[in-house]
Amino acid sequence: MPKKLKLEGLDCASCAYEIEEALKKEGFEFALVNFTTSELVIEGDVEKAKRIVRNVEPGVKVIEEDEHEHEHREKVLYFIIPSIILFAIGIVLRYYYGIDNAFVMGIFTVSYLLVGWKVLKSAVLNSFHGNVFDENFLIVIATLGAFAIHEYPEAVGVMLFYVVGEFFQDMAVNKSRRSIKALLALKAEYANLVTGDKIVRVTPEELKVGDIILIKPGESVSVDGVVIEGSSNVNTSALTGESIPRTVKEGEEILSGMLNLTGVLKVKVTKELRESTISRILELVENASARKAKTEKFITKFAHYYTPAVVGLAAFVATVPPLTTGDPFSTWIYRALVLLVISCPCALVLSIPLGYFGGIGRAAREGILVKGSNYLDALHGAAVVAFDKTGTLTKGVFKVTKIETRNGFTEEEIIRFAALAEAHSNHPIAKAIKDAYDKKINEMEVLGYEEIAGHGVRARIGDVEIMVGNDRLLHRFEIGHDTCHVKGTVAHVVINGKYAGYIIISDEIKEDAPAAIKELKHLGVEKVIMVTGDGEDVAEEIASHLGLDGFYAELLPEDKVRVIEELEKKKTPSEKIIFVGDGINDAPVLARADVGVAMGALGSDAAIETADVVIMDDKLSKLPKGIRIARKTRRIVWQNIIFALGVKLSFISLGILGEATMWEAVFADVGVALIAVFNAMRILR
Repeated sequence: MPKKLKLEGLDCASCAYEIEEALKKEGFEFALVNFTTSELVIEGDVEKAKRIVRNVEPGVKVIEEDEHEHEHREKVLYFIIPSIILFAIGIVLRYYYGIDNAFVMGIFTVSYLLVGWKVLKSAVLNSFHGNVFDENFLIVIATLGAFAIHEYPEAVGVMLFYVVGEFFQDMAVNKSRRSIKALLALKAEYANLVTGDKIVRVTPEELKVGDIILIKPGESVSVDGVVIEGSSNVNTSALTGESIPRTVKEGEEILSGMLNLTGVLKVKVTKELRESTISRILELVENASARKAKTEKFITKFAHYYTPAVVGLAAFVATVPPLTTGDPFSTWIYRALVLLVISCPCALVLSIPLGYFGGIGRAAREGILVKGSNYLDALHGAAVVAFDKTGTLTKGVFKVTKIETRNGFTEEEIIRFAALAEAHSNHPIAKAIKDAYDKKINEMEVLGYEEIAGHGVRARIGDVEIMVGNDRLLHRFEIGHDTCHVKGTVAHVVINGKYAGYIIISDEIKEDAPAAIKELKHLGVEKVIMVTGDGEDVAEEIASHLGLDGFYAELLPEDKVRVIEELEKKKTPSEKIIFVGDGINDAPVLARADVGVAMGALGSDAAIETADVVIMDDKLSKLPKGIRIARKTRRIVWQNIIFALGVKLSFISLGILGEATMWEAVFADVGVALIAVFNAMRILR
């Protein structure tokens, strides 16, 4: 079973990548370092993992879940403030009074060591482990190089600004992490356990299946359960993004993450905390960073080669020009040191994972669960959206509106035998037929029940064989009939091989469906279509009403996959096909589409497991909202990439030409990282 560990002091995304790679090389089959949550998830020996992390990143401390994480940022200020005071004294003595002796150099050295001792320590330890392209090592080389050419004010300035910049950067990253986690801070802190005539406050982790808990107004629901006493309005916005209260009463399911608003509820626990809805949602969102977008993968690889390339260029600048032109080595060494300062791609490797994770967190707040940044990227490129009909475009609430008889059978016979044949089926049409019969069904009467995929059902009641299904069923068993084309959803009934007539069942289009289709087209989705197992006439009527670009009717589950594959052939690689279904009956096509979206998944484990994107309620308007969030995320991620690379490349050029100082380089390096992190946080708004 995977074990989750906390990584204290993980303030570098490229370090996260190095740890993950090292663990995989050492034989860990599953190892995931989530920089945005500072967590390590592994399967294997925890102590071995701790040793590997210590070797790769000595400054990172591995903490197990039952340990407590301590903040060390305030301690850094105890070193920064005295260092700034000494640095200011040294600057005044050297530049105002013109004193440049061993005493002044000593002031600068003490100032340097106060803020730089930790960086020096990390650099030495990392170099012993072969990690010479670590940012600490590069800053140490750059600043010691400046000392060597008697530019010690700049050496101290660079180290001081680097540490101060890291301090603010760490604050910004932690603020971003807290903001993201605040979106998902849905777990209740306690539960009121009923034991006999007493109520005991316990942690949600202590609750077991079958326990009785009391939920008072204003309290969050800690675990999934069934209401056994009372009724109340509950706020489901934490799960669905919708603030409209929902009423729950005795016998109804209530889910963790909901907020009780009005009445007192007595609830029987049906799932422990780790299996409850809110835990599954949090786990899904936190683990989403395992599925990286192509942009993230590119930046990780780019960072791997960028730093060695700039260091190589710095070595070239320090040696070749003075040897070929006869210029003093000190001039070109200084320029090389400027390159070393800006050789760390922090802005990129920090802001991009945070950007994607922020997008996933923002979508979760809206009741849209995205299982990875790769799917967020794919939503951005939505070109074709294919909807299932029943329960997606329509409410999936069926009612029998007409019964047509044939061959001497009565309406009562048709509805009775159809209801008995559908006794074991959970399909919405079967439920409508059973509701219309409105009498108690003795399931023991039903023998030899058989579901014929894509056609209907067959069953035996005593000596009578019943078949209920669509027109394909009649043709498959060569049943003579006079009604191939019936407007509406139809269930044909066959009794002992003879056509008895048909039942018309009506469904209702969702209120927000027309607006959602219009919004998708406004967003530039080229084709919005419907794929359904229903008849041609029903499909045509709904497609016309909603203004769809096309429809495919009378499809079996495998036919829907074939339709998606045909559409796949006609699109470009950057264009994505989105399939939207109920997440239960459409598993093959959800898996085949570029992005499978499951609707109405609140309380449905199957939907959460199957789809790439899960919309927790039944609102179609969430799909265009999800596409907007995906596009905003992508836009901000690329803003950061272009901005960071632009500034880096500019300073590399200025550094080589001698137009940039080390002070300016460190400002550019740390400043760009801070701006990029704050820009990434805009996704949360």
